[in-house]
Amino acid sequence: MKNYNTPTLKRELGNYISGYVDGEGCFSVSFSQREKLRIGWEVKPSFAVGQNYDRREVLDLMIKYFNCGFMRRDYADKTLKYEIRSLQELLEKVIPHFKKFPLKSSKQKDFLLFAEICGQMKQREHLTVEGFRKIVRLAYQMNGSGKRKRSQVDMLKSCQMKI
Repeated sequence: MKNYNTPTLKRELGNYISGYVDGEGCFSVSFSQREKLRIGWEVKPSFAVGQNYDRREVLDLMIKYFNCGFMRRDYADKTLKYEIRSLQELLEKVIPHFKKFPLKSSKQKDFLLFAEICGQMKQREHLTVEGFRKIVRLAYQMNGSGKRKRSQVDMLKSCQMKI
């Protein structure tokens, strides 16, 4: 990994990463239908940062900084993505970082909702109909410009506990 004037002090690096994520990162929660699950849905939180291949040094820096996650190609927009999906790593590494080094844009609102959803998942609330519906309501407040396959109303109606 080449070093192009990368901050070296931990505090400086933390602020740099938060600033970079403010512009190029995303906190999201997606849902997948899973018939085998009690409520029929899987909740999938994710933190991702995208960049063109020729600027991957920043993503390499983040993977080293957080010491978790993975890189993947995004063929849709021809970029490289650094992503963390593990709930445990989100709770133990990502969320504490952004609490210590807050975002400066409106993306902070998405982060706070994301952190709340991850906390509810830690408490296993996503495994109950009521908890799942609460998470759906919060997730649909995030990423206003994002695309969802199903409307919030359809998501809420489709969730039923299996006996």
